[in-house]
Amino acid sequence: MLELASIIILGILAQWVAWKFKIPAILPLILIGLLVGPLSTLISSDGEKWIEPVWNGHKGFFAGENLFYFVSLAISIILFEGGLTLRKNEIKNVGPVITKLITVGTLITFFGAGALAHFIFDLSWKISFLFGALVIVTGPTVISPILRNIPLKKDVSAVLKWEGILIDPIGALFAVLVFEFITVGEGNAYTKTALIEFGKIVLFGTTFGFTFAHALIYMIKKNWIPHYLLNVVSLSVVLLVFVESDIFAHESGLLAVVVMGLVMGNANLPNIKELLYFKESLSVLLISILFILLAANIDIKDLLLVYNWNSAMLFAFIVFLIRPLGVFLSTIGSNLKLNEKVFISWVGPRGIVAAGIASLFGTKLAQNGEPGAEYITPLVFLIVLGTVLLNATTARPFAKAIGVYLKASKGILMVGANNFSRLIAEYLSDNDRHVVLVDTNRANIGEAQEMGLQAVEANIFSEDLTTNIEFSDIGYLLALTASKEVNSYAIRRFGKNLGENGAFRLITHEEIHDPEEIDAEVLFSSTDDFINLSEVARDFPEIHELEVASSEHLTQTLEEIRASKESIPLFLKNGDGELHIISTLEDMKNIKGGSELVYLGKAIEQ
Repeated sequence: MLELASIIILGILAQWVAWKFKIPAILPLILIGLLVGPLSTLISSDGEKWIEPVWNGHKGFFAGENLFYFVSLAISIILFEGGLTLRKNEIKNVGPVITKLITVGTLITFFGAGALAHFIFDLSWKISFLFGALVIVTGPTVISPILRNIPLKKDVSAVLKWEGILIDPIGALFAVLVFEFITVGEGNAYTKTALIEFGKIVLFGTTFGFTFAHALIYMIKKNWIPHYLLNVVSLSVVLLVFVESDIFAHESGLLAVVVMGLVMGNANLPNIKELLYFKESLSVLLISILFILLAANIDIKDLLLVYNWNSAMLFAFIVFLIRPLGVFLSTIGSNLKLNEKVFISWVGPRGIVAAGIASLFGTKLAQNGEPGAEYITPLVFLIVLGTVLLNATTARPFAKAIGVYLKASKGILMVGANNFSRLIAEYLSDNDRHVVLVDTNRANIGEAQEMGLQAVEANIFSEDLTTNIEFSDIGYLLALTASKEVNSYAIRRFGKNLGENGAFRLITHEEIHDPEEIDAEVLFSSTDDFINLSEVARDFPEIHELEVASSEHLTQTLEEIRASKESIPLFLKNGDGELHIISTLEDMKNIKGGSELVYLGKAIEQ
């Protein structure tokens, strides 16, 4: 009981450490697992591990194959959650660079890493290419914590983010299919039997995933499942799909759950957010337990297998040759600059799915007597641990050194995606400002996205909001909702982190009549609240620019605009194209010629 409680406690402690120091959770998890596992044998009085995952006669949690059953089920849930996060519209818009990275880059990693493992460690081609398949996967759980702490150009962050999200299930499935393809041939990986089994995996995996996903979607939409049982019923169906598919075609279960997640994630379910949050929480717990167990299950002799210069050579070639080669070939003809390509090449940490599947497959093959299979788990763990440690510690200074680090955060976060917010955001985007809209209203978010704007359906009261890497270059905060409480909370909560260059909110109806109550910098005007902006945007949904020659001219124009009640001032645009927010507290002196007043509403005759 003490050991079981210790795993959960240590796992959650590792997650907290990862959050506190802004590093991928897999790093402290694996280090703790190695410490309580193989490394503890060097200091324990009886020479045994402090935590023994597999029962060895008097100690351990799982007997026989049960550890690997648990690993399989845990990975199925993690992959299902990954499938839920993929959206068809996101895949269409990720661009040719990301498409090439998950196709051309995947093939380069697969063949390149496989060839290196073969020639450096003299492994068979089958085992070498299985290793190559396993180190394809990066994953958002390792990329995102690194990117959150580094303000980067939007294109660079987008490439790394979407590569991680898309390649996670794709790389996992690639590894599963390669594993099955090379194990069913009874000594010859390219036999008719292997091709048939390969086809069965694809057939049963996609069929089970697609069918059960639509069945569950139908049940949810027909309200056959009570709300309080929705999450646990979905979990049970995922496990059922995994097990049943695996019965019909061995190792097809992982494909089935990813397909199921993909279908459900694109089905426009009303409760998809709740389901995703539940799966995320469950994944955190499973990952915490899983990787301490997997790292602890490694024996000291496995570590000694890779404690040599050959391992260092393999690691160096994968990080400094294979990854850059894949990135540079995938970015030919793109708009990315050389330093941006170099940074993308540098950031390629391997993820949780790679380590989990490696442990599962490596042990299975070793038990079947496959020559060289004992190298799979320690080599993959070496690549995972090494790349995460390298990128977590060097990504920020490396970004500064090569000039991709944004010294000034000029992005704009707009809380509220209502009608006038979308008009303002569209204008700002047309003037080369990175704008992100946040709203809890799905319809507002949908309309913003249809306009080509970057919009996130999220609640500002959520603890996870600041972990979104879309906010990495945000320096301004505009709170534009109808609620004074929401706007004031946004200023208090995110003003320092996301509004370092300025945090503003709309004036309230009460403050218009009593200016002494104003406790923050308010936007645009001292006489226009949410209702006024909404009415003007409804009647005159246009933003105009009017040249002003001097401070006096600006003051006169502002008075005319406010008197008209049909227009509202927004920004002052100087001759260099820079935009300055007009607020009641801003000094409007020293206006130079060539400046323009930006306003919403009816056009003013000059």
